[in-house]
Amino acid sequence: MSSPPRAETFPANTPAVSQIFVTALSQGPLTRLELARRAGLSPAAVTKAVRPLIKAGYLVESADDDARPALGRPASLVRVDSGRALFVGIKVTGDEVIGVLTDLCCRVLLARRLPLADRAPRAVLATLAGLTQELLAEADGLGVHVVGAGVAVSGDVDRAKGTVRYSPFLEWREVPLAELAAMTTGLPVTIDNDVRALTVAEQWFGAGVGLSDFALVTVGAGIGCGLVVHGRVVAGAHGVAGEIGHVTVDPAGPLCHCGNRGCVEAIAGDAALVDRVRAATGAEVSDAAGAAALAHEGVAGAQEAYARAGEAIGRGIATVANLLGPERVIISGEGLAAYDLFAEQIRNSFAAAAFGSAAQCDVQTRPLPFEEWARGAAATAIQSFIGSGPHQ
Repeated sequence: MSSPPRAETFPANTPAVSQIFVTALSQGPLTRLELARRAGLSPAAVTKAVRPLIKAGYLVESADDDARPALGRPASLVRVDSGRALFVGIKVTGDEVIGVLTDLCCRVLLARRLPLADRAPRAVLATLAGLTQELLAEADGLGVHVVGAGVAVSGDVDRAKGTVRYSPFLEWREVPLAELAAMTTGLPVTIDNDVRALTVAEQWFGAGVGLSDFALVTVGAGIGCGLVVHGRVVAGAHGVAGEIGHVTVDPAGPLCHCGNRGCVEAIAGDAALVDRVRAATGAEVSDAAGAAALAHEGVAGAQEAYARAGEAIGRGIATVANLLGPERVIISGEGLAAYDLFAEQIRNSFAAAAFGSAAQCDVQTRPLPFEEWARGAAATAIQSFIGSGPHQ
């Protein structure tokens, strides 16, 4: 059994301290002058902000021998001590729980998976607690304390209240997951929608670093979208934002589980693709991998289903670009395993539906395994710990 985690408070007593730390965390190592420039603060404010962080061991400052000037001493770089604290990140799917242990810079130190035989909250919590204990035991061997955990769940999640309001894949309604998970793990727990959690990781540690405005679109079992606007992950007034999966792209299209017709998800989600491939080919296809295999074999009905899915996704992405004008759209999710089947249709549909300069948006693909989604959950725990989350 691992030792109980130590309660610890991050020394961010002012917004400037938190801002400097986040800048160093996501973009460092940096000189103090560069920290000041990127954070929009004066050099004096930076000096005041880094002092308590260096004293507490969260930041370190050392000479940059690779940037030695012609005369005088080498420039000093401020960087985060990644080994100062550890975090647990958990991603819950419909059939398994994926967990990672990360350092303070959200680098994955190890990962574990446990199958989920029952989706009831009690069973999920038991599995989650068992997986967390495994990770805590591993952390004991590293001699560094785990100071927080994050849990990512699909659906309508109220991070501020710690409640899963509705998760269609788990069939949950109004589950106070943060409180229950904290009781079973002994750790402070942050919960969030899985796509928003992945967006946090991309904003601070991935393809969104340094960008003020970008979107993350995920394709797979569902079609999700995380939004960063003016440097902040958008949660919406009621905890729901970026639901491009439920943007109608074909009013006469198939019925969606949300009750509307022709939603992007009703055309391009895994379940929709499987149903359409079955209907078009008569084949006994059981999952998305089987549907994609038929399309890769050249079966016309299967290829047409993926082409239509690509068109729907492209139009959904264009809607995001037209409304928000992001610098970049990152496409990810388990559905990228079949990306070659609809990539051209996504590009063409996006180009046709994007208005004016919105078509200049940089659209990238970034395949990420579920361990990266768990890493996103850890990123939300890091956010909460340093007091820089969307609800702080």
